[in-house]
Amino acid sequence: MVSTLPANTRISKVPPQVRGNIQTLQSHLVEWRRHLHQRPELGFEETITADFITQQLTRWGIEHQTGIAKTGIVATIQGSRPGPVLAIRADMDALPIQELNQVPYRSLHNGKMHACGHDGHVTIALGTAHYLALHRDTFAGTVKMIFQPAEEGPGGAKPMIEAGVLSQPEVDAIIGLHIWNNLPLGTVGVRSGPLMAATEYFHCTIQGRGGHGALPHQTVDSIVVGAQVVTALQTIVARNISPIESAVVTVGEFQAGTAVNVIANSARLSGTVRYFNPEYRDVLPERMEAIIAGVCQAHGASYQFDYTRLYPPVINDATIAELVKSVASSVIETPAGVVPECQTMGGEDMSFFLQEKPGCYFFLGSANPDLNLAYPHHHPRFDFDETVLGTGVEIFVRCVERFCQQK
Repeated sequence: MVSTLPANTRISKVPPQVRGNIQTLQSHLVEWRRHLHQRPELGFEETITADFITQQLTRWGIEHQTGIAKTGIVATIQGSRPGPVLAIRADMDALPIQELNQVPYRSLHNGKMHACGHDGHVTIALGTAHYLALHRDTFAGTVKMIFQPAEEGPGGAKPMIEAGVLSQPEVDAIIGLHIWNNLPLGTVGVRSGPLMAATEYFHCTIQGRGGHGALPHQTVDSIVVGAQVVTALQTIVARNISPIESAVVTVGEFQAGTAVNVIANSARLSGTVRYFNPEYRDVLPERMEAIIAGVCQAHGASYQFDYTRLYPPVINDATIAELVKSVASSVIETPAGVVPECQTMGGEDMSFFLQEKPGCYFFLGSANPDLNLAYPHHHPRFDFDETVLGTGVEIFVRCVERFCQQK
């Protein structure tokens, strides 16, 4: 391979624990990542991205299938001898955000941006596939590289599973990573059990009776009812969830009214619900509707309540999480090192894969404030230190090697 990056392009140095063959690959990882960053695509529209992945896999002689769940790809790499099957998952989609970074590789697609690091996820998976294809003698069994569309929504994991990506051959375990600007460069966040929260949404329309603002006794004020609903919903976590558990009920939208002297006929509330413990799956929406119904009945209003479950919580298998933690500890040797209790109320549809197979999803710290690379995910100036690309490949490769040895 010959790098086509400009001569003055800064190439990050990966840690010395990363093997030489992957250190050599670093400049190509940066090139691939920047190519993808310039060409962001939304969920189930990742045709340019899929074409790029397919071109690389074909060039390296790696068997693969395309067009799974519209734009998904699965590559299969056989080791030198029979053994278990480990899947590695990488999401491909971008966000509907206008990029504000003034960098040579900024988005070429107006209103679209890789603002969550998925360009890095694809790159790390490609680098892993490239290395394993050249070093089949270092592992037994099979590695399946799953390039998944639409993680940001409406969700590509479930349709890929339904298409059979975890079978033929049957997957024994699955791993994946998320480049994470909430952790500094040189750290890995990994834990067994819940890592990320369930992602669920609700919409509630409160129907009152509108009228003149000077004659409130003739009305049922939907804004007053809605305000009491917002306040009452906050008691759910405080009084219905164990204080040693975590959950969130957030009203993010409150829309009502058309004029200063008119009492609103209806109000619309929308928001999100997050939790780690699957036992609260039914408790939260049931309590929400009970509270809404009670408040509305007290004021003579009616309501319509709609609840949508998007992704379940991301729950890591203890054995696979320990494998990842051991590997990360051997690669990351900074003082911060492995962060064992890293959690977030953010959601991820990697959860569907983890419901089907034992596995581990982990965070790869990527923030570098010294280079102004510490903006949060989904920010129009999000970017990350590309050192993590080589580090991510090394971690994935070592996971493959150790998983096969253990089996």
